[in-house]
Amino acid sequence: MTRDVVVERDVLVPMRDGTRLAADVYRPTATPGPGPVLLHRTPYDKTEPADGSGWARMFAEHGYVAVVQDCRGCHASEGEVDFLFPEAEDGQDTVEWIRRQPWCDGRVGTWGASWSGWAQTAMAALGTPGLAAMVPVTSGSDGGTSAVRHGGAVELRWVAWAFSHAARNVPAAASGPGFGDWLARWPIRPGGTQLAAAPAYERWAFHLLTADDDDPAWRHPSLAPLAHLDTFTDAPTLLIGGWYDSYARGTLELYERLAAGRRGPIRVVMGPWAHGGLEEPHAGDVWFGDDAVLDPRAVHRRWFDRWLQGERNGVDDEAPVRLFVMGGGSGVRRPDGRLSHGGRWRDETEWPLARATPATLHLHAGGRLAPDRPADAGSATTYRFDPSDPVPTIGGNVSALTEVVPGKDDARDIVSAGGFDQREGPHVFGASPPYSPLADRPDVLVFQSGALPEPVEVTGTVEVHLWVSSTAVSTDVTAKLIDLHPPSAAYPHGYALNLTDSIIRVRDTRSAAPDPADVTIMLYPTSNLFRAGHRIRVDISSSNFPRFDVNPNTGEPPGRSQRHVVAVNTIHHDNAHPSRIVLPIVPPPTARCSHGSAASVRNELQRRT
Repeated sequence: MTRDVVVERDVLVPMRDGTRLAADVYRPTATPGPGPVLLHRTPYDKTEPADGSGWARMFAEHGYVAVVQDCRGCHASEGEVDFLFPEAEDGQDTVEWIRRQPWCDGRVGTWGASWSGWAQTAMAALGTPGLAAMVPVTSGSDGGTSAVRHGGAVELRWVAWAFSHAARNVPAAASGPGFGDWLARWPIRPGGTQLAAAPAYERWAFHLLTADDDDPAWRHPSLAPLAHLDTFTDAPTLLIGGWYDSYARGTLELYERLAAGRRGPIRVVMGPWAHGGLEEPHAGDVWFGDDAVLDPRAVHRRWFDRWLQGERNGVDDEAPVRLFVMGGGSGVRRPDGRLSHGGRWRDETEWPLARATPATLHLHAGGRLAPDRPADAGSATTYRFDPSDPVPTIGGNVSALTEVVPGKDDARDIVSAGGFDQREGPHVFGASPPYSPLADRPDVLVFQSGALPEPVEVTGTVEVHLWVSSTAVSTDVTAKLIDLHPPSAAYPHGYALNLTDSIIRVRDTRSAAPDPADVTIMLYPTSNLFRAGHRIRVDISSSNFPRFDVNPNTGEPPGRSQRHVVAVNTIHHDNAHPSRIVLPIVPPPTARCSHGSAASVRNELQRRT
């Protein structure tokens, strides 16, 4: 039944420090009495349809009271934006205020994506009383290891976000070069950009760039809810994420830890989407099929109706983990120009999958990737890493790497998220003619398997173990897993589809040291079916810009370098230093009984490669 709705705008909600945050309250005109309330906290303007959703009105028409609030320092709310840090206490104070209202029965559900997802897990980390159900979409779990800092590097999307949000929220910061222009002359300095006109933004942006690894910020409940599981709420929680989302690791890390120790219901849905793409059948240049689309409104309503209204709608009977396994498609170019990669949904009872068996592929001289351990001694591959010429980012798990279009409310992508052929072009930031595949760069090392005679499914977190030495005191190492499609009429050079990547900032790497450094890179989780005829490929380098900031190789404190040096980096792959990638292989249904052991999976992969 659809109900008429009355909206009370700009209700000022007091926080514990006296700051007042503005909220709009949507109430159905005909309600039998107090009931559960749904809360959405956003930095993007609470006024519907300014955010393009209309969700609050939809929930109110469905019988809920819905509250939409501008986060601290945003739009109609008082205070200053201080990155995510205020969200834990501000969210808790807002829930406490809602519970005192005559239209609330003491139970509050929350919804929202990205920043609004963090806002939910932040207050949940404090064990907020009255929090009765949550749907955090594309949210983080530990900003010190991924999504903010990443293996010691900085995800520059957050600095881009500071520029774009300040331009819309602080008029004095709306003029100046675009963020892409600042990236071209990176690094930036305090007082040197238009962020100087928005001191609060400048302060926290440079905090993210310069904070040491042991800075207390990385344990704050707003940035690291995983560090506060002892107080984390037991409210029924539905997590939604995507394999190409900037929070893919955070979504599944949070699910895994909560499922292991919480009493309340916990579910996760992982699709093939990039950030904000739940209703799209594609991510970047890759199409996964119409079944990949999710109806987020229907999913939210079912979750809240079950846990806030007590409706028996089948949610209890659904699997706790629902995954989209990418791949298996035809590989043709569709009329819209995208690669037809395909995929399918599958229900699971756990994450990580118990039946996924680790299989090791070793790096060999000549770019070979194979299960056998190298037999030779002293084998290594060396490349030159020049911070002034970083490897450009092409797709992947990025979001908010945008810049404001001068004179407009729109933003344009500096880097587009999702799957792309790893080939430069005019659409790639930092690339210049003549454009070529990233594999042709001398600072990108390529290791690939033979053509697979049968399909291979990889589902889980991928690990890359490398033995590294360098002429620099500090350097970065990157790794990227690629599904290499064979040449075809549409793609005569094949298609190098990026699946997942990561980075690690390494110290004490100088080749004068007694032994190379043993480095482990945790790639974001993924789920992909490599078709027969495809190859498994891993690319190794030392930069991925502007997804991550570039290491100047000097060992100076983060974000404070005054110079850079060229590093000569070496990846060792001999018998004593077996650099390798470890893949979680899921055997096909007919082979699960006979391929359940690590040894049998390794043998099967040996046969396939």
